[in-house]
Parts: sequence; structure tokens; C-alpha cells
Amino acid sequence: MDFESVFPVWKDLNAVQQKRILASLITRKAEKGTVIHNGSMDCTGLVLVKSGQLRAYILSDEGREITIYRLFDMDMCLFSASCMMRSIQFDVTIEAEKDTDLWVIPTETYKTIMEESAAVANYTNELMAARFSEVMWLLEQIMWKSLDKRVAAFLLEESAIEETQELKITHEKIANHLGTHREVITRMLRYFQSEGMIKISRGTILILEKEKLEKL
Repeated sequence: MDFESVFPVWKDLNAVQQKRILASLITRKAEKGTVIHNGSMDCTGLVLVKSGQLRAYILSDEGREITIYRLFDMDMCLFSASCMMRSIQFDVTIEAEKDTDLWVIPTETYKTIMEESAAVANYTNELMAARFSEVMWLLEQIMWKSLDKRVAAFLLEESAIEETQELKITHEKIANHLGTHREVITRMLRYFQSEGMIKISRGTILILEKEKLEKL
């Protein structure tokens, strides 16, 4: 798999622009847990996931995390080049949830080509709109959806991603994804266990009644 075959608007670039991207393109490997982009401290560039899994999250003043979206194979992250978008007023941190291979287009290279190419500019605007839709969806979940429903939805999502009913995940990690405290998640999971929906063991959550979680 090469970059040219997966970059969405590659065929809309002229030969000079294609050559410019390939000349500046960075291939990178990130081990699980590596922070790829650290908010306003970095201007990493546009990240395109070749294989693996990334997590984008924001951090409160009190140090609490909340996941705003996740990136999988062939997904592109625009917020890692937020320095070229002055309207972005919040810091996004991006870390590898799994060992990840990725490509990075340096910010200046992408910005120059975006100014030259209407196709790239349109694609960038569509990608930005999609990401903000995810942020607004998250905000809606936090404001209007009870935590038990959010935890149930997270467990089902995680099960679908990992393709297993046995989740290797800590209560702390779930709390970080959902923007709450570990103790709150522990109480909620114990309630789910008492209802027969899951079984909790050290570092593992086994889904027993998927239908009950879906109903919740």
C-alpha cells in the first residue's frame, strides 16, 4: 500500500504538487502510548493513518481527559496541523492507542498546496466539518445522555473495534475516554455486573449480555 493510492485527492493534484508532497512526506512508526501531537506545543502536520489506531482527546484544566474521536486505517487527522487554522481555539492531543504506521504531510507543504488547489481546499473543509460534527455529537452525549448509556455505548463500540467480547481495558482508560473519574466508572461497571451484563476481572471486562447493553 502506498501513499498515492490512499490520499483522497491525489488524482486532483498536478505533477508538481504531487512531487512536492512526496518530497516532504514523512513516514513514521508510533508505538502504543506514544503522543504524536501535543496541542498548541506542536504543529505536527497532517497525519494519515496507514495502519493502527490513534486517539484524539482534549485535556481539562484539572487534568481530566475526554476522547473526541478515534482514527483508524486510512483516516486523516486535521487537528494535528491546527497551527494553520487560526480559528481553532482548543488544544487537541493525539496518541497511538495501538502500534501505528502513519504518514505525515508537513503543515507548510499542505498549506501551500491547499492555497493552490480548489480540490484540496474543498476536501479540507469537508474533513473539518466532519470532525466538528463528531465534536458536537460528543457534546450532545455529555449534555443530554446519562452516564450509564454512555458507558454501555462505549463498551459496545470497543467490542466492535477489537472484534471480541473480552475487553482488555482498565477503568481508568474508560474514564479518560468519557471524561469522568475512575471511581464513577468502577461504580457503573459494578452495577452492570450486578445486572448480569458484564463480568469484571483485573484489567478485563467480559461482555455477557450484549443485548442488554444495546437496549440500555
